[in-house]
Amino acid sequence: MTRGELPVVDPPFDGSDQPAGRAEGTVVGVVLAAGTSTRYGARNKLLTEWASEPIVRHAARTVERSSLDATVVVVGHDAAAVRGAVEGRVDAVVRNERYAEGQDTSVERGVEAARDRDADAVLFALGDMPRVAVESVNRLVAAYHHGVGDALAVAHQGQRGNPVIFDSKYFPALSNVSGDGGGRQILLAADESALVETGDPGVLLDVDTPQHLEEL
Repeated sequence: MTRGELPVVDPPFDGSDQPAGRAEGTVVGVVLAAGTSTRYGARNKLLTEWASEPIVRHAARTVERSSLDATVVVVGHDAAAVRGAVEGRVDAVVRNERYAEGQDTSVERGVEAARDRDADAVLFALGDMPRVAVESVNRLVAAYHHGVGDALAVAHQGQRGNPVIFDSKYFPALSNVSGDGGGRQILLAADESALVETGDPGVLLDVDTPQHLEEL
């Protein structure tokens, strides 16, 4: 069914339209954690504690515990501190030297890391979203493997959230996005894009301000 900008698919997925070989595809998870947190204030929001741990550690752990084949964290601002918050809990941490130019450069660095691992698809998660459930990530990966689409995002009650997943056919476009909404535009314009319903409000909850953290 369609509830807004993209069709919404509800699990379970029967796999009836699954492309040949899709079930065996490698999906690499990339956590974007390089931003400067300008809206949050003087502190780096990713290092702010929630539930006794840094926000970015929660986000990385969710991806690491999912059904993804590997987890990579892209760091930039406060690179050493963010690396210290996640290192040892993920497969790799890579640095985006151009992080100050915007999130699109971290997406490009994430695609590079996925290519290095011969990925068939990449999943992008945000380092400032600590309440995404592992099951939500798994549903997104399952939807990709079952051929639901080649550009997919999670949803809660039909509202688009994060993370998102892109087949490797979009790697060239993702490597050339411009601005923080470049990946979103690719998702909305893709021929085989959809939202995957999760029933998880955490896929909509990011932390941009101290007030957002209190609301968690």
